Amino acid sequence: MKEGLKIAIGADHAGFDYKQGIIEGLTGNEIKDFGAWSSASVDYPDFAHPVAAAVESGKYDFGILICGSGNGVAITANKHQGIRAAICWNEELAERARGHNDANILCIPARYISLEEARRIVEVFFNTEFEGGRHANRVSKIAC
Repeated sequence: MKEGLKIAIGADHAGFDYKQGIIEGLTGNEIKDFGAWSSASVDYPDFAHPVAAAVESGKYDFGILICGSGNGVAITANKHQGIRAAICWNEELAERARGHNDANILCIPARYISLEEARRIVEVFFNTEFEGGRHANRVSKIAC
């Protein structure tokens, strides 16, 4: 796993256990945990917005957001300019999200994959570099 990154992470109640398990594997990186702090029911935007803002500001290199489907946190994070949040439920999607789309927030659907799959997806996401080239032109057209 790549080290030396500044990573913001957050989850709602459905992603709480996965968040805790993923943080354990991020050794060698600076991690800011934006919550949730338990599996008690909470609202995903309360965690997605602070993670997206931290990445948007440049204070953190990347973000990880986790909820039941990955959809709510991705929709919320993508409201922020400069954020490219991608829902990834397998390693190939994580590789494409980084390599082709320069995704800067990984969104994980906790109710649809195992924690071990999530950990592998995180590893692929952070070990994949943006390819640039023809993809850079496309990415430059995303922001409004």
